[in-house]
Amino acid sequence: MTAATMRAWRSATAGLDHLEQIDAPIPAPAAAEALVRVETAALNFSDLLMIDDRYQVRPPRPFIPGQEVAGTVVSAGEHSGLAVGQRVASKVLWGGFADYVAVRGDMAIRIPDGISTAAASALPVVYTTSMVALTESTKVKPGETVLVLAAAGGVGLAAVEIARHLGARVIAAAGGEDKCALAKAHGAHEAIDYRNEGWSEQVKKLSGGHGADVIVDPVGGAAAKEAIRVMAWEGRFLVIGFTSGEIPQIPANRLLLKRAAAIGVYWNHDRDTAMLARVSARLAEHLRAGAIRPHIGATFAFDQLPDALRALGDRKTTGKVTIDLTHEAAR
Repeated sequence: MTAATMRAWRSATAGLDHLEQIDAPIPAPAAAEALVRVETAALNFSDLLMIDDRYQVRPPRPFIPGQEVAGTVVSAGEHSGLAVGQRVASKVLWGGFADYVAVRGDMAIRIPDGISTAAASALPVVYTTSMVALTESTKVKPGETVLVLAAAGGVGLAAVEIARHLGARVIAAAGGEDKCALAKAHGAHEAIDYRNEGWSEQVKKLSGGHGADVIVDPVGGAAAKEAIRVMAWEGRFLVIGFTSGEIPQIPANRLLLKRAAAIGVYWNHDRDTAMLARVSARLAEHLRAGAIRPHIGATFAFDQLPDALRALGDRKTTGKVTIDLTHEAAR
């Protein structure tokens, strides 16, 4: 690596096995962007989909994957609203698995004092998604029952914390005792292992027969179909993703008979500027209140990115999986 280049992971051909580490030119930020030295890059399931050409965003190949970063501004465009030396976390369209990345000023979140870059790297995607889901796509009310699927994952743990802070009764559904315990440690009132047959009946019992007013579903597949069975009257089923690999066929008759709604949770900075400003303000408030405590389930070294992505895809991790670009070896 020379002074004008940086380490980066490149995807030239679809598939995780084809990722290659290269020396790449350091990006030149535009007027509305800042160049950030990446200290932590966070992984998302959508990274796997993008690398496999199965995501709705398909960058032209070859490209540098990675959509969630945290680090320090080293140069700032005149219209970026950022300054050299600021610590920021940001979503990027791609390009995050590298030593440097150009970040749009309107996507950047200033990192509060006392918050590590590793913890902050969880904010731009999973915490923003969960906050959009529970305060914008619908508005969770105090006393409502919120069922969170994959509650020990990145989006799931964020949803557990946010729903609890909003005053909801939170039931976490996760795969295994350890993951259920983690969800409870982050605020879930109850946790159930949704690998057990008929687990939805436990949700009914725990809610006194009422069911779930809001269901947070980043999973899809069989778990989604089972969860819909216990949706309450006028319930809201929040569709966030399909980490199971299966897009469920939502039974419209169940929505009809319970006057319920299925709501897609999706956002982007170009269309949702005002909404995301509200969400960022809420995230900052939750951070100050101590309601948000990002859980970093695993940290890998930069050279170990393919292993980190495989661990995420195999569901061997909890919370956020991150890449530490400040050390040669994983902590």
